[in-house]
Amino acid sequence: MRALARPSVYGVVQRVVRGGAHRLFVEEYVRPRPGERVLDIGCGPAGILEHLHGLDYLGIDQSEAYVKAARRRYGGRAAFVCSPVSTAAVEPESFDLAIAYGVLHHLDDAGAADLYSLAHRALRPGGRLVTLDGCFVDEQSRVVRVLLTRDRGEHVRKAEDYLALVPRTFEVLQADIRHDALRIPYTVLVVEMVKPT
Repeated sequence: MRALARPSVYGVVQRVVRGGAHRLFVEEYVRPRPGERVLDIGCGPAGILEHLHGLDYLGIDQSEAYVKAARRRYGGRAAFVCSPVSTAAVEPESFDLAIAYGVLHHLDDAGAADLYSLAHRALRPGGRLVTLDGCFVDEQSRVVRVLLTRDRGEHVRKAEDYLALVPRTFEVLQADIRHDALRIPYTVLVVEMVKPT
């Protein structure tokens, strides 16, 4: 698993496993409009930028290697900051969208609270936060359950446990369990929420 800390290895594995998951996430849930300001919390090497165009994008990740890789590849059209979620500084109420793709399952409950706090601080009233994470459900196959238990993230949860983490400062618009998001058998939960006006 340490090999995945190297952006080149992580990128190859993600392309093989992820397939069209970024496109699905962006087109069906993020639905950005040109000119919007987007905060990508836990951006990694920022592969999602292949599906985000015409936006003012800021990616935050605590991995210096991932941030360097993202700057090399996308630095001409995006900005990146290397910082843990708990101490990331952003301009308050200046973003239209915040995304956290595959991040919450790496965070314990306190870390998840930090992520929600950062997103709430960063979003304008009416701004949306969209998350996607591996998820345990009762009806999933044994193969999926094994893959989820071997995920690098140590905090894969059931859907109801992810939803219990959402603070009252956000209103959940939809929570979809998807079994078709990745090339491999896998279950994810996508949650779209809004900061009330």
